[in-house]
Amino acid sequence: MTKKSDTDAAGTDPRPPLTRDRIIAAAVAIADERGLGAVTMRAVASRLGVEAMSLYNHVANKDDLLGGMSEAAVEQFDLPREVGDWREAMRRRAVSAHEVFGRHPWAPLLLDSRDSIGPAGLRYFDWVLGTLTEAGFEMEDAARAFSLMDSYIYGFGAQQINMSAADDLTQEERAEVLLSYIPPEQYPYVHRMATYTMEAGYDAETDFDFGLGIILDGLERMLGTARP
Repeated sequence: MTKKSDTDAAGTDPRPPLTRDRIIAAAVAIADERGLGAVTMRAVASRLGVEAMSLYNHVANKDDLLGGMSEAAVEQFDLPREVGDWREAMRRRAVSAHEVFGRHPWAPLLLDSRDSIGPAGLRYFDWVLGTLTEAGFEMEDAARAFSLMDSYIYGFGAQQINMSAADDLTQEERAEVLLSYIPPEQYPYVHRMATYTMEAGYDAETDFDFGLGIILDGLERMLGTARP
């Protein structure tokens, strides 16, 4: 017969202590598995094996929990410090954000809906604006460039999750369904696009890089025009 350890005999809880980081990590895991709507204080507490009321010692309320989740997503963005070329820095930042949104499909919608900004978000804003202004953009243009790039990155991420949430079909399968009820004589271009997608396949990464390249090309031309 196995003898109980002194720790168990003393009634000490063997689980790691409850912390804000553990609570946020549990909420992120739930959102990754079941979507943002599944994140509740009760669900997080259940995943951690504690009472829901104990969470309030570390997070003020659900809004505070969502804020922690958004901060956890932003902290994963690549913000290179040693890249001399602003364009490469922006490209790396955009690609890393796109990858984060792939791992956490709920993140773009959550980040876009937040009214408050935490320390990670402020560092992110400061890095982007600093990189652009040091490259030669006026502050007004830097702010516009920031807004343009993030609108594209967040929008692309939200579009991808909306499309994948609609059903369990792949892009190619969805195109095949589309072909079945779009007469080519009435909608020739939509039919051609669906046919192409079904035959060639859909590459989201190539699609993302294509749009990002156009944005960076435009910003580079704008910067060249602004310089004397």
